[in-house]
Amino acid sequence: MPGAATVPPIRLGVVTAQTPPWAAVVEQWQEIEALGFDSAWLTDHFMTHGDEDAPIFEGWTALAGLAMATSRIRIGLMVTGNTYRHPSVLAKQAVTVDHISGGRLELGLGAGWWEREHEAYGFDFPGPGELVGRFAETLDLLERLQAERRTEFTGRYYSTRDTPFAPKSLQSPRLPVTIGCKGPKMLALTAAHADAWNTRGTVEMVAPRMAALDDACRLIGRDPSTLVRSVWPYEASFDSVGDMAESIGGYREAGFTEIILDWPQEPERLAVLRAASRDLFPSLRRS
Repeated sequence: MPGAATVPPIRLGVVTAQTPPWAAVVEQWQEIEALGFDSAWLTDHFMTHGDEDAPIFEGWTALAGLAMATSRIRIGLMVTGNTYRHPSVLAKQAVTVDHISGGRLELGLGAGWWEREHEAYGFDFPGPGELVGRFAETLDLLERLQAERRTEFTGRYYSTRDTPFAPKSLQSPRLPVTIGCKGPKMLALTAAHADAWNTRGTVEMVAPRMAALDDACRLIGRDPSTLVRSVWPYEASFDSVGDMAESIGGYREAGFTEIILDWPQEPERLAVLRAASRDLFPSLRRS
């Protein structure tokens, strides 16, 4: 279980699109870093919602490139789909990106959910029980690979045999884990394994999940305050800096200490985000 960490007052991050041209993605991330954000994220998808023929870069490969194009911000995928890779391969990918970035990786993880994407790319899409079972084994195996010189693992869904795993991550004792979820079984796994929890929804939707996560932490003897509460809002207004402050304030009042925003595509909304990074975000960090 993660140790007793001091939860920061607020962290601010951005999720960006990962569509060509590559130079534009690099430019976005370098601006995000220059604007003072704490983190930047891609998603783990092979196709886009709405227009399936729209071009999109693969997340982990792109993240490795962006690690070399930035120097300060924390980086990650919001979040990695567990069903797309064997956990031992994912562990290698993640530790490699951690080294490329100089120890800035946030390991975002989720059970997987988009059935159409699984169908399109030839991945099996199990039912909810197996999705959670696979995810639980992945969390165990990821932790063991990072802790042990050689790993023997026999699970219902995954196994390894006398697996060497070097190098270890630059971050110690392991990569920090963000789990994206909302259901009770996944919240229990979050309480047991995660450093941060991310969820999506309106304030009214996510508040009950916050209480359920607190209960899951207490059930295993974990101080709920040691788990960063992260939200990717549905209600982060980009109409004005004042409206953004109000919408973020609702999530902060609900107890969230990390706000992950979308990088806007529209010039007028992007102008609001740039203004907020100058006029709003410094005061949020001081409050």
